[in-house]
Amino acid sequence: MLPLGQRSGEGRKRGGTPLSVEQTAPLARKLREHGVDWIVPSWPVAAHVQALVTTRAGGVSGGPFLPSPPVWLDQVHGADVVVLRAGIVAAPKPADAAVTCERGVVCAVLVADCLPVLLADRRGSVVGVAHAGWRGLAAGVLEASVTALGDLGAARRDLVAWLGPAIGPAAFEVGADVRDTLLARDAALAQCFVAHRDGKWLADLYGIARNRLAAAGVTEMSGGGDCTKTDAARFFSYRRERASGRMAALAWLAQETATAHV
Repeated sequence: MLPLGQRSGEGRKRGGTPLSVEQTAPLARKLREHGVDWIVPSWPVAAHVQALVTTRAGGVSGGPFLPSPPVWLDQVHGADVVVLRAGIVAAPKPADAAVTCERGVVCAVLVADCLPVLLADRRGSVVGVAHAGWRGLAAGVLEASVTALGDLGAARRDLVAWLGPAIGPAAFEVGADVRDTLLARDAALAQCFVAHRDGKWLADLYGIARNRLAAAGVTEMSGGGDCTKTDAARFFSYRRERASGRMAALAWLAQETATAHV
């Protein structure tokens, strides 16, 4: 068994047709059959592009969901991206995003308020996942991920992004230092902050991510409606719990004939 919804600190160092609702159903149905309330993105990519985000439910599963064990990252809230190949069992360096062009290789990040961003091109030649908290967004993790996917052969105009569950704009209180750091990258990000109390600001992590993706040339984006802090029944949240578990965001290119692992 692979622990997909991990407790804090665990596992941290370690051309097709557009996808329709019907094509996401087998994975979603398989998850339901194993009693896990996980999220399967609905996004306009090739049918063999597969992805899911775990929740509090079913943190350890014996179900046949993945083609191989995930390659866990040593996440440091930076902008480094690793390119994963078949046979790699551990990321070669600390990183906050992973990309691949090989079938059956599972890219993975762990989150609990930070934003998981899944990326792929429409025809399914590449896939990736990024851990995008405010520090990573300020450092350029999404731009670096888009560049890495381009280096693997994807055209930026064909890239699609899906934003997973993160802390919502009504709950993410930050100091002026956070706002100043992000505005130093792009003054247009001022629209993603609302003045709050005692010199604090409410930050829209989803809006910031959309801004950075658009600046990198990604025009097709979806997802981004949950709040991990306020939905305690479904999501872990570092801001709410401090000693928190983690959700896993996973993306891979399905093999032609796959033997699933867990």
